[in-house]
Amino acid sequence: MIDDIAQKVSERYARAAATGEQMCCPTGYNFNDLKTFIPEEVLNISYGCGTPAGLATVKAGETVLDIGSGGGIDCFEASRRVGPSGRVIGIDMTDTMLKIARRNSPIVARNLGYPSSNVEFRKGMADAMPVDDGSVDLIISNCVINLAPDKRKVFREMFRILKPGGRFTISDIVADQTVPQYLVHDTEKWGNCLSGALTVGEYIGGMVEAGFLAIHQVKTISWQKIDRIQFLSVTLTGYKFPLVQPNSHGRFATLVGPFSRVTDELGQSYRRGIPQQINAWAAQMLSAPPFQQVFVLSESPTIIGESDPRWIAVLPEQKPCVWKGDFAILTGPFIEAEDDDRHVFRRGTPIEICSKTLKVLATGHYQPHFAVINRASQDVAGTTVSCAPEGGCC
Repeated sequence: MIDDIAQKVSERYARAAATGEQMCCPTGYNFNDLKTFIPEEVLNISYGCGTPAGLATVKAGETVLDIGSGGGIDCFEASRRVGPSGRVIGIDMTDTMLKIARRNSPIVARNLGYPSSNVEFRKGMADAMPVDDGSVDLIISNCVINLAPDKRKVFREMFRILKPGGRFTISDIVADQTVPQYLVHDTEKWGNCLSGALTVGEYIGGMVEAGFLAIHQVKTISWQKIDRIQFLSVTLTGYKFPLVQPNSHGRFATLVGPFSRVTDELGQSYRRGIPQQINAWAAQMLSAPPFQQVFVLSESPTIIGESDPRWIAVLPEQKPCVWKGDFAILTGPFIEAEDDDRHVFRRGTPIEICSKTLKVLATGHYQPHFAVINRASQDVAGTTVSCAPEGGCC
């Protein structure tokens, strides 16, 4: 079945490139800007489910790899950002797409004023990429990995080719629940970025198994619903940290909030305000961007109390709940977290929430860590419900 799926998907995208058929809809691109240096032929066959947000972090001279490069739109934008001293590699399995990308590569280089193109397009599969070990600074991908039957193999490949200290930022389609077999075996829907979707928990879990850490959500939007299954477009970032001696001199980490308790990807638990001694490996992870607003790292124990301006707590309103069919999905960078209303969220698992919790999770402190979906099939009247005096009502 795996070979059959790959063949069907390749044929589908080749047909789309030839006919102009729309697949996953490109979102977030500034086409007026891209038109200044990317030919129309490329822009017209740009498929995806999110903006390659990782390109905003690119530094001049870096090497960027795009999994499923298609006509080359993201590679050409990466080319502009890394500059003539940088390098971009695009991997795709469809000959038609590769032909278009290669044909336009020298045109883009001239439009950017480069002496020659710094973009190379290679034919290959996402789960067996023709790229050297430890040779890439940043991996990007736009609605492609869900097309691969064996995503865990793709994640292992990503980890293999990244340099120590490298990172990925990918947009992809995930589901709020396991996709049933009748959709899994629908090869037509694989090309629609649906049948191959993993749940959020399975997707992030596969990345952690491959060795990535500090995996966190950059952006999420609802995509579509089929047979009560919610499909989401989620953009994730994660890191391949350099090896350090785990028992070497570490530091202290103090959780400042907004959660009252969290467990990180290494299995270490923290309670807000209480310093926890950590080793060098954990200190390296907690120094990454998703943790910088959540922890205070120090050489000696730092206790943070409620009167400290660094203390972050978002308390629910003291009023009855209203149930509207909303569910919250923790998207990292923690495997478990608890709020001040005693809700325990486990990464990737949808938890039904009421109106009070929904408002809390919509605040700036909580929103980056959650995807929120609504499973109600129609509008809900929602009568108020009194919460239990001890603990949360959700």
